[in-house]
Parts: sequence; structure tokens; C-alpha cells
Amino acid sequence: MQITKFTHSCLRIEGDGVLVVDPGGFSERSALAGADAVLITHEHPDHLDVEAVTEAVRQRPGLTVFVHPDVLPKTEAFAAAVTTVEPGAEFLAAGFTVRAFGGQHAVIHPDVPRIANIGYLISDGTANLYHPGDSYHVPEGTTVETLFVPLHAPWAKVSETIDFVRTVRPERAFALHDGLLNDNGFGIYQGLMDRLSGTTYARLAPGSTIG
Repeated sequence: MQITKFTHSCLRIEGDGVLVVDPGGFSERSALAGADAVLITHEHPDHLDVEAVTEAVRQRPGLTVFVHPDVLPKTEAFAAAVTTVEPGAEFLAAGFTVRAFGGQHAVIHPDVPRIANIGYLISDGTANLYHPGDSYHVPEGTTVETLFVPLHAPWAKVSETIDFVRTVRPERAFALHDGLLNDNGFGIYQGLMDRLSGTTYARLAPGSTIG
């Protein structure tokens, strides 16, 4: 399993096939080149770039896009490519086994209605990773090897971020949802995560690939 981190919250995972998670408007469209399947955690535009996914489906008619049923109104342009999934589902996507967790986006503010959000545990049979979307939902009953942890957002609080990592107890963690930070912010978060997360933590520059 080769994982490439793109800007903000987008991952490209390569093995027997190519799986892309959350190709949003802050991310590079090149993440979708040659993709076999796409997982969307929720409908916000920094996680779902409708125009980019529409173009990817046009170029690869066999591409499958997995979304929560609540996201369907956003997918009309590529509706024929869509498969709906809900928390608790297990399915195959681009040769990977995927389990869906969660159900709701983290609270932004009590006055902002919550929307559906799915976290995805992705495995190739020898290694796995967890992308929680915009949530701190812990994937119950499983061991997470690689956690991509949301680092910074209007809904995020660093104490909750650290406690999320401590609860999941991954072998390693990498920054996710970091597109709104500058170098000063990255340095502060790095220090806190190094001291308090309880695991090996790093931020990957956009385009970096890990195994």
C-alpha cells in the first residue's frame, strides 16, 4: 500500500488499484488521475470537488464513487458512477477492503446543523489506514496502523485532536485537514503532537508518499 498525501484532506492510495479519498477543492486534481474508485466522507467542498470528480468519471467511465446517501444531491453530474454506503458497511473499492464508520460531522457550532460524515478504514490485507473525514469518531473493534488525524478546522480543538489520537492508539499518525495552516501553525502542532499524542506523528508535505 502506497499512500500519497495531497493538500488538505485528500489521500491517494495505490495497491492493486488506485483509491482516492476526499478530492476536495483545496486539493490537486492530479490526485484523481487513473483512479479506480473514490471515497467521499461528506459533502463539504473542501472534501468533494464536484467538477473534478465529474471530469474524472468522464475520463474513466468505470470509476466508482462511494458516498453517504445524504450526499446524493451533490452527485447528480456523475450519478451513474455513485454507490451509496452507510456506517457499518464493508465493501471492496479499487482492490481494497473498506469499512465505514461514524455517521455525523463534528459539531462546528450548535447553530450549524450537523451533516452526515463517514470515516473509512482501508486495508489491503497486510496494512491499514483510517481517514475519519471531519470527525473524531473512533473505529470500534479494530487496530489502526496508520491514522490520518484532522489537525485544524473551525470545528477542531487541539485537546480533542490529541485525545482522539490517544484513544485510537495508532502505530503512527499523520496530519490531515491542514490546508488552513501556515508554517507557524505547523510548528506549534508538531510540538504538541510530539509531546502528547502517544505515537509517532508527522506532517507530510503535499505530494509526499509513504508505504
